[in-house]
Amino acid sequence: MSEEKIHVMAYSGYRGEETPRAILRRYEKIEVIEIISQWKEEGVEERDRKRFFIFKGNDGLVHKIFCDEKTAEWYYTK
Repeated sequence: MSEEKIHVMAYSGYRGEETPRAILRRYEKIEVIEIISQWKEEGVEERDRKRFFIFKGNDGLVHKIFCDEKTAEWYYTK
């Protein structure tokens, strides 16, 4: 899985979990039009937790991103 660090503008809901509203990728702002899917994955050995989102952007494309909850950093992935 190839990963690229990105900046995410997010909304923090009542649970405190952030939901992406837009991303900055390669100096391009892509707004989230619709979240298609979201889920969490936990690594047993590393004890890491990632929150994944697949969304439709205002560019008409479908994008997949995740947040590494240990570092609070966001990544674009394929």
